[in-house]
Amino acid sequence: MAFDTPSARDLPLADAALAQLFTEARTRNGWTDRPVPEALLRQLYELTKFGPTAANSTPARFVFVTSEAAKARLLPLMSEGNRAKTAAAPVTLIVGRDLDFPETLPTLFPHAPGAKDWFADPAARRETAFRNSSLQGGYVLLAARALGLDVGPMSGFDAAGVQAEFFAGTAIEPNFIVNLGYGSDENLYPRSPRLAFEEAAEIV
Repeated sequence: MAFDTPSARDLPLADAALAQLFTEARTRNGWTDRPVPEALLRQLYELTKFGPTAANSTPARFVFVTSEAAKARLLPLMSEGNRAKTAAAPVTLIVGRDLDFPETLPTLFPHAPGAKDWFADPAARRETAFRNSSLQGGYVLLAARALGLDVGPMSGFDAAGVQAEFFAGTAIEPNFIVNLGYGSDENLYPRSPRLAFEEAAEIV
């Protein structure tokens, strides 16, 4: 059986890149005061947007909280355990899900003109928005690490409060929140165990 010669995209990343993305990367709780420029945040989005989603729906919406005024609005809505590290992080990203994402499908999925109608059922629309915005949130974590940033994802916050404060008058709901920047070793816990392949996976 003959196999084609592998192209560059078929080859694995170097060990150093895999370490930066996965094996040596850590969730950060402490942050240095090194700033994150706007241009880097825009580059982060430009990478994230290429991650695959169902019907190219891309329902995630992103709010990069960087100003003192915006942080002051967000901090009271964070759980007590997440408040101090969010205050210290140079950027806090709110990953939202837009329940009106079907409105963009004529542009994003033009080869299927009826795609907008696939999500007429509110429950299916909400499930699709949640699942695919979560995928995009995962992409943004890896893209951030690829660009040299550290990440600290969190789910402890007042969702209704964040929606009212940052997404009022829209169909966008918050999914989860991520601190971004250049991490310190403050409150860096030992790496927790992971499940072995046999405990979490099977090949059938």
